[in-house]
Amino acid sequence: MSPFKGGVHPPEEKALVRDRAIEDFPLGARYSVPVQQHLGAPARAIVKAGDAVRKGQALSEPQGYVSVPVHAPTSGTVKGVAKVVHPVTGLLSPGVIIEADGKDEWAEGLPLRRDPFAMDKGELLEAIRGAGIVGMGGATFPTHVKLNPPEGKTIGTLIINGVECEPYLSSDHRLMVEEPERVLKGIQVAMRVLGLDRAVLAIEANKPDAIRVMREKAPGEITVSPLSVKYPQGSEKQLIKALTGREVPSGGLPMDVGTVVQNCGTCAAIWDACSAGVPLIERITSVTGRGVRNPKNIRVRVGTLLRDVIDFCGGLDGAAKIIFGGPMMGIAQFTQDIPVMKGTSGILVLTEKDADIGGYSPCISCGRCVEACPMGLIPSTLSRLGERDLWQAARKSGLTDCMECGCCTYVCPARRPIVHFIRHLKALSRSAGSKQAKGA
Repeated sequence: MSPFKGGVHPPEEKALVRDRAIEDFPLGARYSVPVQQHLGAPARAIVKAGDAVRKGQALSEPQGYVSVPVHAPTSGTVKGVAKVVHPVTGLLSPGVIIEADGKDEWAEGLPLRRDPFAMDKGELLEAIRGAGIVGMGGATFPTHVKLNPPEGKTIGTLIINGVECEPYLSSDHRLMVEEPERVLKGIQVAMRVLGLDRAVLAIEANKPDAIRVMREKAPGEITVSPLSVKYPQGSEKQLIKALTGREVPSGGLPMDVGTVVQNCGTCAAIWDACSAGVPLIERITSVTGRGVRNPKNIRVRVGTLLRDVIDFCGGLDGAAKIIFGGPMMGIAQFTQDIPVMKGTSGILVLTEKDADIGGYSPCISCGRCVEACPMGLIPSTLSRLGERDLWQAARKSGLTDCMECGCCTYVCPARRPIVHFIRHLKALSRSAGSKQAKGA
């Protein structure tokens, strides 16, 4: 296997929840379900205040091909379709507020029994889309689109991402150890959709129990491939490089080198949707860090408020920062009145010492960020351009190739928030493009 260039080895910090079995989060009294939980065209709410809903009922409808619905996490009454704080953007975004009735009753006809291996490709894709399944590693790209490459794109390799290279997080790890059959059955369904007879499940070597369990359970057509530990190996392009030696071209997609990558949690959701018609209304999330009293791995409904999750885990203990995701690519939150989303793989609570909040100084041109960048960019240049709002020059320097993995920020001795500068440049670029489109 060919290693990818760059990357770093941050402290793993997984011991806090690595060996903690998944706990079911209790039914809540109120849920806030953002309509937009995927990349692509926003869905449109199809319920209104006063409507009675049941668990698994669609709350929105897709608007375009690259779009999926969201569903009611429990039965109850819609209190309104209001603007709620979105955990990814930090902006106000449409969300459906549901007051639970405590009955937790399924929508009519759910769950159902069917054999996914007797269904054709079209039926499987429709089941996956109708269930609102997106990439659960955090990217949230609609799964039905990934599994249906356009004509002319030949897929020869299906890679299942069980790497989970982000420090602190163990949700995928616990899923593979405790519920391997859901993952493996979902992989087989994805193989059926793609017309493939083999798949590779990649797991980093720091999860020996997951490797053992998956090897014991996996059928012959699924190869379990242990990988040496290196961040950001869980990123699609780096994982493809590590497993196949192929390099996804600049601006390209995995399908350009004949591969499709799916997260192991996404595969479990595929099985639930295709075998039982169950939509994506819950996920496994690691609640971890030294700033929360009782770190746990929890199975939690989408729409559950952060403050309720924190309470379930014993409350805060010297917390200075709460991040949705991991410390490298996660997004810090400014309120606890935000909901768990389909892509919330972790909730990380850092103390002031662990967050290491402080100032930064000018770039000293040491080149460490260049060595660490897995995309072969020059992050120091991008950060300096970001300080001056020079987004056009940044685009010429590979701005759009940056995946915001955080390796550059991690190694910077000047403590420069390089990823923040890059996100700022991308926002300026998008804004300029939007203004240009409106003026056209």
